[in-house]
Amino acid sequence: MIDRELLAGQFEEQRPHLVRVAYRMLGSMSEAEDAVQQTWLRLDRAGGDTVDNLGGWLTTVVARVCLDALRSRKARREDFDGTWLPEPVVAIDEGPEEQALLADAVGLALLVVLDTLTPAERLAFVLHDMFSVSFDEIGEILERTPTAARQLASRARRRVRGAAPLPDTDLARQRRLVDAFLAASREGDFEGLVAVLHPDVVLRVDRGAAFAQLPIEGAERVAGAVLERGRPFAPHARPAVVNGAAGAVVGRDGRLFSVVAFTVSDGRIAAIDVVADPAKLSAVAASYAE
Repeated sequence: MIDRELLAGQFEEQRPHLVRVAYRMLGSMSEAEDAVQQTWLRLDRAGGDTVDNLGGWLTTVVARVCLDALRSRKARREDFDGTWLPEPVVAIDEGPEEQALLADAVGLALLVVLDTLTPAERLAFVLHDMFSVSFDEIGEILERTPTAARQLASRARRRVRGAAPLPDTDLARQRRLVDAFLAASREGDFEGLVAVLHPDVVLRVDRGAAFAQLPIEGAERVAGAVLERGRPFAPHARPAVVNGAAGAVVGRDGRLFSVVAFTVSDGRIAAIDVVADPAKLSAVAASYAE
């Protein structure tokens, strides 16, 4: 039998990859870490003796754990009417470690679209398009043929391309637009806000299931909503990197109110996602208060 300490060391080498897979599948860092822990428990029970390709085996197991979680979540959310946003990954004062963590992060706007897919579509898309897992392997996880797995990924790809704006990857350019947005918000400058917003911009706010609200679309409607509801908070916004893109954290006196993610596309802000659900902010709040 493989030495347990050696097996644990090999697992830790795979952990960052497994967390990335699970986060893209679940849109929640806390749930992703739970899925990775379940994967370790299964490896520990198996012992590792019959595992030829540890990385592939672990990816398969964590994907199956996430698939079960997605199916259970879908059943729980059938009656939910409102905006659900993923749990954000935030770096407030990003150093080398935080920059490495966020280097290949997935934006909240894309994760919102992924959440509209069926669990099987999401698994096929994430594993194939983001991690280059073969359709033979995906088919085994889903208990379908490779052809069926390919069709699931293709269907998911079409839905993602049709719904998620293509983000600008230049962080400095993103930051200039976000800074202009925050300045206009503080000053109550309606025209200034409209100038940095894409005509089809969407504003989504997640305050938790008890305060569900629908998205707001269009530059003028979003600018009006920001000035009406968000201006009191604007002076307390602090720059941050949210899921690899320019964003902000909003809080005062060590208390975090919200995390704001921006998606910049075609030189304008195309999506604003405000995560204000305390349950989703707990990990960020701990860092914010330090």
